[in-house]
Amino acid sequence: MTISRSEDLLVGLVALVLVAVIGRRIMRGLRDGRLPLYRTSISRAEAPAKFNALLVLHALSLLLVGLVAADLLFGLGLRDAL
Repeated sequence: MTISRSEDLLVGLVALVLVAVIGRRIMRGLRDGRLPLYRTSISRAEAPAKFNALLVLHALSLLLVGLVAADLLFGLGLRDAL
């Protein structure tokens, strides 16, 4: 199955938008001390360990999606290496 370059660009752009959304969520969480989790939110003051764990998961997802976006947009070849 071959994937065309236009499909890579489209998915890469969607991933880039997702990076911005995740980054905004992290910044708001650090500023306000609350991170959303499904229909609830975790507060830094009420549960600092859960808040920090959720913050780390957000940061990891930001890095992973950013790596995917960079690979698809700039053709780094990471998909082929795996």
